[in-house]
Amino acid sequence: MRMQAKIMPAIALAAGAALLAALAPAGAAEGDAAAGRAAFEKRCTGCHALDHEKEGPRLAGVVGRQAGTISTFTYSDAVKKSAVVWTEALLDKWLTDPETVIPDNDMSFRLNNPVERAAVIAFLKETGK
Repeated sequence: MRMQAKIMPAIALAAGAALLAALAPAGAAEGDAAAGRAAFEKRCTGCHALDHEKEGPRLAGVVGRQAGTISTFTYSDAVKKSAVVWTEALLDKWLTDPETVIPDNDMSFRLNNPVERAAVIAFLKETGK
């Protein structure tokens, strides 16, 4: 009987998670650009803007752009020498841990929430259209 008391809450939790996943919007895995704008404004604008340089380079049109190529921004040597082209997958990895993408870069920020990362990336992708 005690074993059943421990297993039932775990089963209920798993069923609830499955139900939430089934009810999630179809585009949630790719990211929601509208939510991404809000997350960008909350998480990124301390260092970045879309249309001008701040502590970090401008980010409008970053998806598909080669790293280190905004002529008006002073990048780290590591970023300038990289051959990185910003794809959605690479931006996800970068926002998770920039050092794994370009070691010795100057960005120390990390965006740990995968839903927020996907939304920010979806928003950034829209800025290039």
